Amino acid sequence: MYTEKSPGGSIYPYYYKGGQLFGWHYGSFFADEQRLLARMKAEEAFLSRPNHQTPVWADFYETKLSDRVLDEFSAGIRRLDKHITRLGIVGCSFWDRWRLRRRLKKAGVAARLPVRFFDDPEDAKTWLVSERG
Repeated sequence: MYTEKSPGGSIYPYYYKGGQLFGWHYGSFFADEQRLLARMKAEEAFLSRPNHQTPVWADFYETKLSDRVLDEFSAGIRRLDKHITRLGIVGCSFWDRWRLRRRLKKAGVAARLPVRFFDDPEDAKTWLVSERG
């Protein structure tokens, strides 16, 4: 079984309940937008390599989601649409969920990629490896 670590320290692939997924740990960046955007760019480059196709969960706990961060995240998901099979997002407030849904829809992601928001990362990971969307 071959595993590797992403630039953010996530194990790829991460095995969970008989399936595999990939985690983006974007939590605890607080208002450090520059560091978060650098992490997002590095993770995007990692996942965009050939033969990477997986469900992804993104953790935004304790991170301020500015308009720029939401725009970059949505654009990155759009660029990675051939590599992501499902997207579970955790750690967003009601307001941030609404704002991110609008951006994903505008980017054309929502129509092609199953996206769900969760309060609990375990629920997100379970959905990502489940057979039903």
